[in-house]
Amino acid sequence: MKKIVLAVLVLVSGMQVTAQSSKKNKKVKQKHVAGQSQTLSQKPNIIYILADDLGIGDISTYGGDLYKTPNIDNLAKNGILFNNAYTVPLCGPSRATILTGRYGFRTSAVNQDNVTKLRPADEILTPSILKPAGYASAMVGKWSQFQLTPKDFGFDDYITFKGSGVYWNKEGKKPEPYFENGENKTLADNEYMPDLVHDHLVKFLDANKNKPFFVHYSMVHVHGDIQRTPDSKGGEADWYKDNVTYMDNLVGKLMNVLDSLKLRENTLVIFMGDNGTAGKNAAINTVNGKKLIGKKGTMEECGALVPMIANWPGKIAKGVVTKALIDASDFVPTFTDLTGTALPTDKKIDGKSFLPLLMGKSDKAREWIFIGLGKYWYARDAKYKLNREGQLFDMSNAPFEEKLVVDYKNDKEAGSAYARLKSVLDELSPEKGVLDDSLDGSGRHANNVKKKKEGDKGDKKKKNKADEDNDQ
Repeated sequence: MKKIVLAVLVLVSGMQVTAQSSKKNKKVKQKHVAGQSQTLSQKPNIIYILADDLGIGDISTYGGDLYKTPNIDNLAKNGILFNNAYTVPLCGPSRATILTGRYGFRTSAVNQDNVTKLRPADEILTPSILKPAGYASAMVGKWSQFQLTPKDFGFDDYITFKGSGVYWNKEGKKPEPYFENGENKTLADNEYMPDLVHDHLVKFLDANKNKPFFVHYSMVHVHGDIQRTPDSKGGEADWYKDNVTYMDNLVGKLMNVLDSLKLRENTLVIFMGDNGTAGKNAAINTVNGKKLIGKKGTMEECGALVPMIANWPGKIAKGVVTKALIDASDFVPTFTDLTGTALPTDKKIDGKSFLPLLMGKSDKAREWIFIGLGKYWYARDAKYKLNREGQLFDMSNAPFEEKLVVDYKNDKEAGSAYARLKSVLDELSPEKGVLDDSLDGSGRHANNVKKKKEGDKGDKKKKNKADEDNDQ
């Protein structure tokens, strides 16, 4: 009997030890399960790089004939290149859509001036959405269309400047102001703003390398007025090319920093343009020898079609080229999907997550995209575009041509596309939202519209200068 009792005691003790060991093992395993069980350091980092006024013709991996961008090309070689990514054709409304996930007729960001009306009490931006998941956030670079500071909209860290295209101090003018985490500063005569922005970003990455982070890197290049870079050796005629090259080098330097901090394999990097190429540079750009149609500020294809690349070593397949449609509103839901955070429930979010596309689980993100600027708008699918005026365009030869379909009623495919896209516009009903109240409905700053009108009355030289200003 004593032997039996002893055996039972040993058996029970062994079962308790096994149970305790099993609980410990479960706790250890839970740390490696995706989603809410992840530790903060294991959650993916996000760096969203937004180049200013950079169209597909400025990037060599898109077939741009005039410029070489080896570092950006390398991101595409080792990631996904998007041939059909679209955003609003002007910077302010474009950035508002990207950061809110909402179309301009919902937020009021239908023109440049109206972007200043966005308030934290009314619109929630990406950093505030990610904050509950423990994400540190930084906004570095251009912020000029928004009022207040990035911190007011949820960013933990920032460096910004006034206006656009700030590179050096200009001779005979006051030093350029910039703002760094609540401090008002001025650019020294030997300082280059894009380098200051880059250096600030590097410090943020080093300080936050052990926690998840979201970075909105709003680059200075290649917005006008185009100035020399620290590497420029030729004359003014070479400066645009120099700026494209310098921007590309900054992207390469950033990737090297991520490698040195051992952050690269846990960081999703997205590179994108905020609208099409501007002014005279758009006029000379070609892709594989062909002239592009549209530019910044226009509703033609290359006003809204922009370069976009996604790169994440070990997570995203290499060398993928996709025709999947991407809408600027899609980043907010994609980032929330990636981080396990929740979308705002009191706002209509227009975007759709393309995370399954990034992870190779789908070859499509959405059926159509919507572009609205000023008093104009259109919906576009893989082949057709329907605008506010009811004009249907065949986009099968885009970005080099968009062909007006005159008799779509007698063309079964075109007629079906018309009905489908009209249904999209009817459901969105942008005419029932905030309408453009600017001087000419172009979406541009009222002051720039006024300058252009004054330029139209003056001599040719004055008019050309006004046209360039109107691209700001």
